[in-house]
Amino acid sequence: MGTHWDRLDEELRPSVEASTDQFGRIRPELEAVTRDMQTTIRDIFQETELKPLFVTARTKTVASFREKASRTLPPAVAGDTPILEYPDPLRDMHDMVGVRVIVSLPHEIREAAGLIKRQRSEFDIRADREKDIGSIESGTYGYSSRHLLIRTIQNPAVKRFQGALGEPARPNGSHVFEVQIRTILAHAWSEIEHDIRFKASNPRAWSPYFDRQFTATAAMLEAVESTFSELHERYETVTGYWDEEGEGAAPLTPRRIREVWQTLLPHVDRKSDDDWGWAAELLAAHGLKTTTNLVDLLQAEVITKVREALEHRYSPGPDRLLDDVLLWRFGKRHIELTAGDDNHRRESLQRRHRQMETFRTAS
Repeated sequence: MGTHWDRLDEELRPSVEASTDQFGRIRPELEAVTRDMQTTIRDIFQETELKPLFVTARTKTVASFREKASRTLPPAVAGDTPILEYPDPLRDMHDMVGVRVIVSLPHEIREAAGLIKRQRSEFDIRADREKDIGSIESGTYGYSSRHLLIRTIQNPAVKRFQGALGEPARPNGSHVFEVQIRTILAHAWSEIEHDIRFKASNPRAWSPYFDRQFTATAAMLEAVESTFSELHERYETVTGYWDEEGEGAAPLTPRRIREVWQTLLPHVDRKSDDDWGWAAELLAAHGLKTTTNLVDLLQAEVITKVREALEHRYSPGPDRLLDDVLLWRFGKRHIELTAGDDNHRRESLQRRHRQMETFRTAS
């Protein structure tokens, strides 16, 4: 199939060659613009909670410039010479300078884009798009990235580049460049896919199997990212439970107890007759009234010991397991505060308490 340059009409080659030669001459000044943009974008995150894994930048290579400058559009009249897609590539191309911001999780892409777009004294945002929107709507998998087209404002490095370029007008420090924001997994996928698909030594060495495998790996990575995102959200939620002046101060209503339990212990079997109201009464009997009180009680190592001590014949539901954990912590006091006149419950609690004490002694 060949490259755009290989297929370029002979009449258009001189124009592309001239632009490519000029690009090669002024590329050192453009590299200075690239370094300045990388530093500027990186510095945006210095005083923010969001910390990208890394910020990279690249200046378009001469070969890549020539290839893109060789792209053509169909002529207005059939049979005429094609039209160059970029008649003045040094001014029409917006990816001669590219910056990549690599983050950990998908939600950080939105945060990073928002921070960059707020730098109104430095930049003017010309475009903002999600490159994977089409893939989502079509039900397919593939490359995913947020792309910003940004115009600099009165940038000194850009003015020097424009001076070297020989702009017809006075250098104004305004230049459009591209910022891509993506997750580390999407970055790895796109780099490998790009190397194999676009940088292969022999473009003819391609097979539908490669497309199939790239699609499969993209689907797997999306599933992994979703899992990481869910873990992050759960971690943030649990961290909030320990904030005694925030979420941790929320009162233990039956609904709140269920919410906390399902967040901390989603693996514990739930029963159709789970009684969260009774769970609230058990906790209140010991003066445990806040979310932090509950998460402090539901420690994984304690639950493990309770299970080992009682050797449950059947997996207990949340309310029964909570009853056992309270008995483990408060011992006979739990029996006195919650058994009341119910002799059957008292005998059950006493039997379980003896098992716990035996376990503790043996341990």
